[in-house]
Amino acid sequence: MSLTPLTFTGVSKYSTDFQTILSRAVSIANIPAKAIQNQQTDLVQKKLITTNLQTAATGLASSLTALTAVGDNKGLTASSSASSKVAILTSTGTTAAAYTVSEITSVAKAASETSAIGYADASTVAVSSTGTVKFTAGSNNYTINLTPATNNLTGLRDAINNLGVGVTASVLTTGTGLTPNYLSVSANATGAQALSLTDDPGGAATALLTSNNQGANAVFKLNGVAVSKSSNTINDVVPGISFSILGTTSGETVSLTLATDRTKLTSALQTFVANYNALSSQLDGQIGPAAGVLSGDFLIREVHGDLRSLTGFQGTGTIKSFSDVGLELSNTGELSLNTATLDGLSASAIDSAFTFVGSSVTGLGSLNSKFTQLSDPINGLIKIQQNQYDVTNTRLADDLANITDKVSLMQTVMAQKLQAADLLLAQLDSQQSVLTGVLLGVTNSLYGTSAK
Repeated sequence: MSLTPLTFTGVSKYSTDFQTILSRAVSIANIPAKAIQNQQTDLVQKKLITTNLQTAATGLASSLTALTAVGDNKGLTASSSASSKVAILTSTGTTAAAYTVSEITSVAKAASETSAIGYADASTVAVSSTGTVKFTAGSNNYTINLTPATNNLTGLRDAINNLGVGVTASVLTTGTGLTPNYLSVSANATGAQALSLTDDPGGAATALLTSNNQGANAVFKLNGVAVSKSSNTINDVVPGISFSILGTTSGETVSLTLATDRTKLTSALQTFVANYNALSSQLDGQIGPAAGVLSGDFLIREVHGDLRSLTGFQGTGTIKSFSDVGLELSNTGELSLNTATLDGLSASAIDSAFTFVGSSVTGLGSLNSKFTQLSDPINGLIKIQQNQYDVTNTRLADDLANITDKVSLMQTVMAQKLQAADLLLAQLDSQQSVLTGVLLGVTNSLYGTSAK
């Protein structure tokens, strides 16, 4: 809220002086308001700085979580020697392993059949000679009773769909020939499944559907053991690996391996370094001679302590410190990754490195909670402080409004008084001019000349 200054309009020769008096009085009375506005400006700056801190702390917490994931599964990555036949979907294993997939004789597909004959019209031509049809889906049988109004392709389609048994019926219109309409029935999921439609099941038992595609299971051998699954997505056979059967094989063997991938650790550490430096940079702006408005603030001390806990972390295995995995801290506090040190680790040392960075209990990743406690958007320390800024800003806004109202009233009242004084002085000036004229006239009458 700002104060609208009044412009003094007087008629006396002192009106300019009165304007100066009014402006100065208002300026002095408005000093507390200026102080509040300065505090509000600082609060806006603090809110921006803490928002940037929150973003940087969130990034660092995320990178620590990623390190934990890499460390917990030792950087294991699943791969397939023939991804066009067997594709890896997910990998959650924690132990290196190797498997062979062979003799893929069948890929899972959904059953799908059409009516054995076509019909001239989908809504008038009868499909059943008796009105009673048996529908079979897998090992389940269902009796469908068609009325004269529904004894047609459309009615039969709707009756099958209304069963809700995992199949979809539709009417196909080819647009050619005398009988262009056909019934199509397809299973909603892959796997070997009998689909049949029998008219007059207790009598003639006429098959209304073809039996050309009764679906198929994915059939293969894993390490020589026969496996048959209704889906091509296989997630319950190999521990820690989910894969998909894409094609059949003809004598070849597909190898599935779960092995450590060092590049996962390198990538995770590089992300960690970038996020560490981002938060450290935000912190640097509030420390030292050129520190910002949060200099000495509790949050700054808290973040500084948390970063020190990271760089000073000590492991329990062969890899004990940042420098052991190539993490190097410069004199200016910037973190970097020496990939030559990391790449030079032996197989046993790299295993210890995964433990150092990733154990959610004892590793570097266990410090993640320090930064989530800072950055949590609801209950984090930064959010709590930002909420307090908002409370303070609301109070200051109220105080500013009160001061502005008081100064405005003072300005109005003072202006009125000065206006009255200005008018009185103008009147006195006018009276003085009249008296001077009278005296000059008397002098001229008595002496014939003006008094000197």
